[in-house]
Amino acid sequence: MKNVLIKSVVVASALLVALAGCSRSEDEDKQPTTKPAEITLPTTLPSSANDAIDADYLAKAQKGINAGIGFLLEQRNSDGGWGSPGRSHPAMTAMAIKAMLQHPEYDNESPIVSDGFKCLMRFRQSDGGFYVPGQGNKNYITSVAVMALATAKNPAHKTILSNAVKFLRGQQIVPGSKTPTGQEVDETHPYVGGVSYGGKDESGKDKNRPDLSNVGMWMDALHEAGVPADDPAMQRALAFVTRLQNRTEGTEGQVFVVSGTDDGGFIYAVNRKDGQFVGESKAKAGRRGLRSYGSMTYIGFKSMLYADVARNDPRVQAAYEWIRKYWRLDSNPNMPEAQSKQGLFYYYHVFAKALHAWGQDEIPDSGGVKHNWREELIDVLAVQQNEDGSWVNKDSPRWMEGNPVLATCFAVLALEETLK
Repeated sequence: MKNVLIKSVVVASALLVALAGCSRSEDEDKQPTTKPAEITLPTTLPSSANDAIDADYLAKAQKGINAGIGFLLEQRNSDGGWGSPGRSHPAMTAMAIKAMLQHPEYDNESPIVSDGFKCLMRFRQSDGGFYVPGQGNKNYITSVAVMALATAKNPAHKTILSNAVKFLRGQQIVPGSKTPTGQEVDETHPYVGGVSYGGKDESGKDKNRPDLSNVGMWMDALHEAGVPADDPAMQRALAFVTRLQNRTEGTEGQVFVVSGTDDGGFIYAVNRKDGQFVGESKAKAGRRGLRSYGSMTYIGFKSMLYADVARNDPRVQAAYEWIRKYWRLDSNPNMPEAQSKQGLFYYYHVFAKALHAWGQDEIPDSGGVKHNWREELIDVLAVQQNEDGSWVNKDSPRWMEGNPVLATCFAVLALEETLK
């Protein structure tokens, strides 16, 4: 694989920041301190990907998933949730539940799953969202909760899921919305269709600017909940996603790139500088272009597919060519070299979801070398798995990937995508 040396700084994967802001509710302090006793380790995992990977890779993926699930089972808190020891996070709890439900050993009747949902429900609010009041990140946490609920397909959760989807719809910026400064947003505003963290961070900085990571998670949730691709909200989100693609052709000015980039990849966010909307970049003065990088490009790619953009559409093809050019799994592609390991497990997760949505078993890189994405991902995750079944980002623990529960959730979910 080619070593891409990039020196400017890039915006991080936002989900990891969102998870860092979660904390348990006051009721959790009242839970018993002993672990539930019904922990059993999974045994096998059937695959529907037998034509795409051989028996050895199937066995390797199964082994990795089973060991990862086993680690997560041992890390449950006394309230049935996951996070850090004694402190459950709603987002990580939802991720772990989804990982369990995608394994044949567990279903809605499993005590581990039902206890996990009981923990998650403590974070459900009267407006239908899942979050910790006053801590922001409402879109992220609710989106992950929706994906867990959609995977469960539990009739008892039908109304809860419906209300959570309704809450997410309300998070989208639409014409008539107000900016933080009180300006009304019209159809031409670059924020339309986007979704933000919402609220303010600990320093008081406004977090209402939408970004691709938030929108990608939002579209993931609506897609898994069964919202059709032609739904107006999905199509409005698609318009926002398109603005963040480094592709000027046919965009009629609604794109935030400058001459010299235009590579078909995706940037993180639209920013406002000196009264003008521009793409967010940390490049130093005098440097041209905005950075497209791996995790954002795979998010943009799958978001277009979820919105039913045709495979031969120039936008999809431009992103696909970027993927071919920057193919790699040893780091987050086109990130600055010093930060290239940051958000690595988040990248593995969106890589797997995007290529599963694309539906092509082998991806030829720009040099013509064919890559079986499932087998290569299974290989790289097998090498990084620890003896206890966990994964952890030892090189770059930023954005909570030093938390083995989070990194293991990302890895297990990614491996499960290889078997779909």
